[in-house]
Amino acid sequence: MTTDRETLDVYGRKAADYAAMADRERNDRPLVAFIKSLPARARVLDLGCGPGRAAARMVQAGLQVDAWDAAPEMAALAREQFGLEVRIASFDALDADAVYDGIYANFSLLHAPKAEMPGHLDRIAKALTARGLFHLGLKTGAGERRDSLGRFYAYYEESELAGLLDAAGFEILSRATGTEAGLDGVEAPWIVVRARKSD
Repeated sequence: MTTDRETLDVYGRKAADYAAMADRERNDRPLVAFIKSLPARARVLDLGCGPGRAAARMVQAGLQVDAWDAAPEMAALAREQFGLEVRIASFDALDADAVYDGIYANFSLLHAPKAEMPGHLDRIAKALTARGLFHLGLKTGAGERRDSLGRFYAYYEESELAGLLDAAGFEILSRATGTEAGLDGVEAPWIVVRARKSD
């Protein structure tokens, strides 16, 4: 979903490795909670769907899912493995108005520069229906930097993230934290937040 060329090139080269890593991950609790919090047949946007595993789970649960990713190689995997039609688009392509009951951005927006995050959150809030749900996964920490593979990351402290969500009109419903090794093999702390668009 990022427009950073170096980050997209990494995901293009390592799409199969990333898909295999996603298949090994079994912490589905945040995804299950997101699905259960939505009404039947809700319309959802998976913003940065990667190889499509989460989007496929949402489809199986009866949700109407739009899947987006900026890496064509990821879109191809999602199509091959799960039969998903993925729109190849970046974060700033989102221009919907009260269309989605839920937006799922699981470890995708962490590739956007911090200066762009308020604008992305505003567009997400606008795209959600009244009291729509937003799932956001990020790595925690401070600053911006590239990992050993060359991917760009923006890191957030929990209080910083809470302030950004509040400014964009979201109420945090739940949060979970942990550590996990990513594609670069480095254990890193993360936070997952489920929030609701305020009235």
